[in-house]
Amino acid sequence: MTTAGGAPAPSLDPARLAAYLRSHVAPFDGPLSVQRVEGGYSNPTFVVGTAGAGSARYVVRCKPPGSLLPSAHAIEREVRVLRALAGSAVPVPAVRALCEDAAVLGSAFYVMDFVDGRIFGDQTLPSLPPAQRAACYDEMARVLASLHAIDWRAAGFEGFGKDGHYVERQLARWTGQYRASETRRIEPMEQLIAWLPAHVPPPNPTRLVHGDFRLDNVIFHPVEPRIVAVLDWELSTLGDPLVDLAYHCMSWRLALGGHRTLLGADLATLGIPGVGEQVAAYLRHRGTANGGAIPHWGFYLAFNMFRLAAIQQGVLKRALDGNAAHSRALAVGARVEASASAGWDCALEAMRGA
Repeated sequence: MTTAGGAPAPSLDPARLAAYLRSHVAPFDGPLSVQRVEGGYSNPTFVVGTAGAGSARYVVRCKPPGSLLPSAHAIEREVRVLRALAGSAVPVPAVRALCEDAAVLGSAFYVMDFVDGRIFGDQTLPSLPPAQRAACYDEMARVLASLHAIDWRAAGFEGFGKDGHYVERQLARWTGQYRASETRRIEPMEQLIAWLPAHVPPPNPTRLVHGDFRLDNVIFHPVEPRIVAVLDWELSTLGDPLVDLAYHCMSWRLALGGHRTLLGADLATLGIPGVGEQVAAYLRHRGTANGGAIPHWGFYLAFNMFRLAAIQQGVLKRALDGNAAHSRALAVGARVEASASAGWDCALEAMRGA
């Protein structure tokens, strides 16, 4: 079993995986083909193809091997969300199996259906005409609004997280994660760690939140501007929907290295909405006009950039430990200070009332 480049697929034993799929997912003939997915920085992900009778494609998503930070790489939570959202207004892949026995492949993993479609890495959508770009961004606003409209109690999410004080708990969690993976002092992070807890806004009603809702975590229909699957639910929990929305909107404010963002782009020519228009589209899909304004918007942006920097720091630490799930992990980790600086800029704007 090899990757597309011919190298052995790391952490996957071909005989063990084949036996597991045959007994827990579906029978098939012939060998497995495995392609490592380059794109996720957290949990190693593979596209698995079967040949012969009963041929199919699946996605196998694993916890990384080695020592992990507390509560990180929670694939069990991903599985719970995917199963609960099946058939809802938020499209997700079907889960076929969850294996928590690390003896099978070296770490816990799950198997889900492969969803055919388009994943865009460049957020300016250069391959699409302006009208389709606008439609794609409106579709993202619609799906995020649909997620936040779900009755999480009726959907079976009791105990998935705590009701209330989401921001305070997230600040404590990500400060702890950052300290556990800290490799050097970064002054903007220290400023955010001091400022954010002192400026937490009044809480919003608790909703199911994705935690990482962005363009390259959704699959669009092969030809239509319609989302057919939302991926990467590792950070999902019960929380504040405006934090989730602000995370989605960071692309308008933050450069992300090799991922082309909307910062500095000619949005009018591209046909892509500005951040204010995207927020208004989300509120429209939620049925809440609110004049397009979000109270404490600067705080939500600053918080999300702080959290992103903490995540990037964790990626850097795993890379330095030789335990990263992505070949460009060191480059991601190098952006920690830039993300923290952008967050502190948002905090300064919030203090100025900008």
